[in-house]
Amino acid sequence: MSEMRMDGVREQGVVIFLFGATGDLASRKLYPAIYSMYREGKLSDKFAVVGLARRPRTNEQFRDDVFQSIQEFARHKAGADDPEWIRFAEHFEYMPLDIHNVDGFRRLSETASRLEGQFGIAGNRLFYLALAPDLFGSVAQNLLEGGVLECSGWHRLVIEKPFGFDLPSAEKLNAELQSVFTEKEIYRIDHYLGKEMVQNINVVRFANTLFEPLWNNKYIANIQITLSETVGVEDRGGYYDHSGALRDMAQNHMLQMVTMMAMEAPSRLHPEDIRDEKVKVLRSLRGFSTSEEVSQNVVRGQYTAGTVKGQEKPGYRSEDSVNPDSVTETYFAAKVFVDNFRWAGVPFYIRTGKRLPVKTTEVVVEFKSIPDNVYLAKNKRLQPNLLVFRVHPLEGIYLKINAKEPGSDETIIPVAMDFCQSCQVGINTPEAYERLLFDAVRGDSTHFTRWDEVALAWQYVDRIKAAWNEGADDLRLYPAGSWGPKESHELLERDGFHWWPINGQEEGEVVWVTNRTE
Repeated sequence: MSEMRMDGVREQGVVIFLFGATGDLASRKLYPAIYSMYREGKLSDKFAVVGLARRPRTNEQFRDDVFQSIQEFARHKAGADDPEWIRFAEHFEYMPLDIHNVDGFRRLSETASRLEGQFGIAGNRLFYLALAPDLFGSVAQNLLEGGVLECSGWHRLVIEKPFGFDLPSAEKLNAELQSVFTEKEIYRIDHYLGKEMVQNINVVRFANTLFEPLWNNKYIANIQITLSETVGVEDRGGYYDHSGALRDMAQNHMLQMVTMMAMEAPSRLHPEDIRDEKVKVLRSLRGFSTSEEVSQNVVRGQYTAGTVKGQEKPGYRSEDSVNPDSVTETYFAAKVFVDNFRWAGVPFYIRTGKRLPVKTTEVVVEFKSIPDNVYLAKNKRLQPNLLVFRVHPLEGIYLKINAKEPGSDETIIPVAMDFCQSCQVGINTPEAYERLLFDAVRGDSTHFTRWDEVALAWQYVDRIKAAWNEGADDLRLYPAGSWGPKESHELLERDGFHWWPINGQEEGEVVWVTNRTE
């Protein structure tokens, strides 16, 4: 982050318009993020937050909601009588708004001008739409017609996923937004790109000569990306049953992780150059031309009743608001190829699912094994070297190598050279939404998704979905608390690989010794 750009945020200020201000996302993520930015000096007193939703609410009630949110979810806590909290709360104002009524937006424009004068803000406006995507176009159009975009500074739009439910719907939504905002003014948020260890992937890759010369098909056997959840669909059954793991997780989070692992070093450290390299990866993905190719390389599953952490859990079809005959997938695994010079022939195995044993996000880079007929390898069953990025819950990186067991003659065991970031800096690290919201305020689009990334990702997954629409014969069931359908393991076994354990242990099997104490 440049000091000049950060100073510009503090000096010029910003009005943040939060649509969906009474929702869960605002409470859990956005209010704590804004408070952390304020506490750490990333926002000066030249800011205002306008909360917008349908339900009536006074400013006092709104500020109390914000206070309760910070007490429960923020990294920094506030005292009700703390002068710093009192100053912070004065910058929050609530306005009930019918987003389909343009007159309400005209009143919003007047409110914005008043707050800019009150707090000395230089006409900069950030619109955060924590709303259903089918409302984006209407809000954008009314912002224009209501005069809210007529400001002396910049204006930007931040929107949440899902960005459409397939390529045609995404194109329609994008056309609606770009009739009001330019592409550079649209910030499509994927909170995984704000996670500390995801952003650390490219630093480790490009800042270390230890890894960059090996980062290709000559030395890497495969890359495995796991994003697992222990929860089911909870209260999102109605939404999830029309989405599924492919659209909910694979189209955005999973493919974005693939681009981070596979992209080339950008020629310049400009957001557009970095995003250009990610687009090149998406363009190089080997698509599926037939249903047979999909069935050979993709596994879809759905959880049945089972036990998770000692508790009995219902099957997906028994969840609230879920069709009892649903064939929606709650598990997705695939073998992905990036057909370019660097990665030709290297499989990227990706998997995500609900009701799995562990909640985690982890990336494993498996290096090729040394020949088994050379010194020390012969008859020793040496395991391959692994470089592991642990994104969640315990952030860190470790490198698994082979070494002699102390006190033995030739016994070789795997050990891990471990960097535990969470252990080093503690749990009080910036949360993803905090980093991304600050980036949006200061105009850094590096870790937001550009339209061509969205379109290419939809193009890839739409081919999979089209094959699935032909029938559900390949839907595999797996009990809650397991690691998914056995077919996902067979996906790797056919190539002579296996899923590497999560957190060093999977299904009770200790696979390597680490120097970590947990």
